[in-house]
Amino acid sequence: MKKIYYLSTCDTCKRIINELNLPEDFDFQDIKTQPITKVQIEEMRSLTDSYEALFSKRARLYKELDLKNKSLTEEGYKNYILEHYTFLKRPVIIYNNNIFIGNSKKVVEAAKNTIHE
Repeated sequence: MKKIYYLSTCDTCKRIINELNLPEDFDFQDIKTQPITKVQIEEMRSLTDSYEALFSKRARLYKELDLKNKSLTEEGYKNYILEHYTFLKRPVIIYNNNIFIGNSKKVVEAAKNTIHE
């Protein structure tokens, strides 16, 4: 599988997509216009440690809902991501059986190396 979950209105996502120079056979999913399905989130989860790894604690709603003071379970993280796109740490890049989550330099570099090796 070659897929990227991103937000078309996010400048960081756009910069990373340009930087990665993704092959034409990549499937792009704008999570704002094409919400993540239960099957997709479970697929992502199978490639990483936890739903928490996919969850963005930098989302504005995270602060507004005061989630840092709540004890979230794995199911809770999953449900919040399915409920609102802003809770997915982005971009999420899936290349074959590798998953790259977020926009840190280290993650982007690892994705670039794996995709273009």
